[in-house]
Amino acid sequence: MSEQEFELEPRLESQTAPQLEPGETLIDRFSGNTTTYVKEHVMLAALGALVISGALMAMGNPHAWTGVIGSVAAIAVRGLYVAKEQLGFTWHLTNRRMIGPDGRTILLTSIDKVNVIFTAAQLVTLSGDKYMLKYQANAKATQAAIDRARGA
Repeated sequence: MSEQEFELEPRLESQTAPQLEPGETLIDRFSGNTTTYVKEHVMLAALGALVISGALMAMGNPHAWTGVIGSVAAIAVRGLYVAKEQLGFTWHLTNRRMIGPDGRTILLTSIDKVNVIFTAAQLVTLSGDKYMLKYQANAKATQAAIDRARGA
């Protein structure tokens, strides 16, 4: 098996511009939005701080404030570490298909539905495969654009 078959997620450096077929037109591009990415990570840090501090208080730890510090630090490090890659992934919508950041093709006719999950648009295929377009500035607008293209 090749190295690419073992990738859990595509790598930013392996992303290339899609090759369109004759008669195929590019309708839209969807990339992660920096403001949305930061807001989501702030929300995760706040939620983590509440949960961890609450757990420490429930265990009787007199230093429950360390839950806030630990949560914020962990989410900040994670956010900085993966920001370039997550925000750099671009999905391309054509009049025939969705082309993922790894070059994977999803025919519009094979998309069963498009769900909105917080700041992501989730493509669900007829075979049950799921793909996430993460950190969208307006996930409902992304959903609407894909639904329009597929005639739903």
